[in-house]
Formats: sequence, structure tokens, C-alpha cells
Amino acid sequence: MAVLKLPDPRRCFPKCRKFRCGKSALQFRGKTVWCRWTEEPCNPANCSFAICASRRLLPNGVCGETVKRRTAEKDPEEDIIETIKVRGKTYRKIGEKEIF
Repeated sequence: MAVLKLPDPRRCFPKCRKFRCGKSALQFRGKTVWCRWTEEPCNPANCSFAICASRRLLPNGVCGETVKRRTAEKDPEEDIIETIKVRGKTYRKIGEKEIF
């Protein structure tokens, strides 16, 4: 049985195909990507206008596609909802004394 290890979470980078700038201020200068808004190299972790086209950019600048999701298993007891007793007009409309 082989155990596959997921890569560590990567930080978002401006050369990603899914990365967008909310101010349309990206400018490619050779190997670096510049922000025309701040006149500095683009840093998605600190920029409030950084957008991911697939909506996977996490608040700390980490790409959400590289993060493994944690799912929590619910116990069947949590899914059970207590019954509600009805009377009067509601009982006449529904025809049952208890719902849920």
C-alpha cells in the first residue's frame, strides 16, 4: 500500500494563470511582475486587490488549491432533530400532531 504525500501549501504568485489584479495594474517587466498602483513588485499576500479566478485565494496569500481540506464526520445523533408538537390551525392544515 502506497501512501501519497500532498505537497505543502504554496503561496499564490502573480504569474499563475488564475491570478488577477482588481485594479488591472499588473505589468510584466522581464521575469518580475510589477504593480503599477504601488510601483513595487506584485505581492499577492499583502495586496487587497489580489483575486483568484477560481476563487481559491486564502486571506494569508496561500493558494487554496494546494491545501488539503479537513472534513469532520458527524455522528448520527447530531442529525436527529427533536419533534415539535403542533395543535390548532397548524394541526388541521398538516394533519399530523408531530413534525420533524
